[in-house]
Amino acid sequence: MSLKSIIFDYGGTLDTDARHWAHVLWEGYRHTGIPVSEDQFREAYVYGERALAKAPIICPEDNFHTVLLKKISQETQYLLQQAYWHPSEEIRQTAIHNTADYCNAYVEGNLTTTRHILDRLKERYNLVLVSNFYGNIETILTDFHLSHYFSAIIESAVVGVRKPDPAIYALGVEATGHKAEEVLVVGDSYGKDIVPAKTIGCQAVWLRGEGWQPETVDENLPDAIIAHLDELPDAMKRFI
Repeated sequence: MSLKSIIFDYGGTLDTDARHWAHVLWEGYRHTGIPVSEDQFREAYVYGERALAKAPIICPEDNFHTVLLKKISQETQYLLQQAYWHPSEEIRQTAIHNTADYCNAYVEGNLTTTRHILDRLKERYNLVLVSNFYGNIETILTDFHLSHYFSAIIESAVVGVRKPDPAIYALGVEATGHKAEEVLVVGDSYGKDIVPAKTIGCQAVWLRGEGWQPETVDENLPDAIIAHLDELPDAMKRFI
């Protein structure tokens, strides 16, 4: 059965070209010169993600630069609490803004390629977005000039279900208006994107890159594996 729709993941797929956000942020820390080890940073990253998930820190109107400022603020607060870093508040705030600027510019650079690819695919397929996010993904898509590509957006904070629960991808398939076997899922996480997509009968392209940590995978599960998003159009030829 021919493909009619494509469901995209957002974070790590459309914005960073298969790099987990922890790696991008760590690169930002090093660029800015925040003097902590990678292990200390990873602790702070986990703390920050949990803090943002538990409390309404991110607002629906926050664009991505604002998300970065809030995320890095949580992380650096943890570094101070653990006595991993001892800056003045002025130095800390400068570091937060410089790191956010660096990471935001990184995304902006990647999105030039992303928009080109989405332009090509939108001519042939219905595109839907499925993302674990904070309730402001529509603001971010609008700010980055991406919202017009998607006929529907399924966001975890809005629908109340998160990856890797296959139910969130089932909602994505429902939003396409097509059968699961007519839908292709593209994502960077084997466990959170590829496994649940295949569980509900979708086809899947795994954008394999720099993940959070090593994981056991079955490379026969995805229908195709690519290293960079710009390889997707060629990979799509096997589904035609």
